[in-house]
Amino acid sequence: MFLVPLVAAVIAVVFAAMLATEFAAKRRPYTLLWAIALACYAAASAMVTLGVFGGWTEREYAIYWGLGAVLNVPFLAGGEIVLLFRQRWIRWATWLVLVFSVAYTTAVLRAAQMNISALNERLPSGKDVFGAGTAAQHLPQVFSYPAYVILVAGALWSAWRMRSHPELRDRFVGTLLIAVGATIVAAGATFAAFGLLVGFIVTLVVGIAVMFGGFLRASRRTAAPISA
Repeated sequence: MFLVPLVAAVIAVVFAAMLATEFAAKRRPYTLLWAIALACYAAASAMVTLGVFGGWTEREYAIYWGLGAVLNVPFLAGGEIVLLFRQRWIRWATWLVLVFSVAYTTAVLRAAQMNISALNERLPSGKDVFGAGTAAQHLPQVFSYPAYVILVAGALWSAWRMRSHPELRDRFVGTLLIAVGATIVAAGATFAAFGLLVGFIVTLVVGIAVMFGGFLRASRRTAAPISA
């Protein structure tokens, strides 16, 4: 069971590589943002694997928290925004917000004080490690939670617009699967908050696998996108 985070990391790496390859071939900005998001998932899953088997270090936990709990969903949501709205100014505004998110998260985590004894748990909670009410502990509420709402709303809106187009059925189903997968991963945050390792790693690998399946389904056809 405790090898599951490593499985999640492998799936995320393969997913990220496919998205990066598609970006290199077709230069679609949203695929680059999604590739970065999946790379974040992969790195966070790898840190969980190291933490569970070898004991957590401060660096490993900071990487896990920053990439797994905070930044991956904003990059997924950024890709959704760029996909739905093709205006150049929206693309630049999205990148500016994401760069700020990365810079702010990095600065907060560098300055954060960690409770070393809390790192002895198999899956330490952010509340125990950083302290309740601290800036580091609240990072997911600042960035990840609003981004999740944007991601799911955008995916559902996109799917709704494709519902009456039979030629876009694969993209319709794939878009819904991506939203479902993101929801499953987000639900894992509840397990992580209480230090419930098994529930967290199961939702992590299942959620990433469902998103991967959604991407593969949506990529079956090359029908022209509906204009935003």
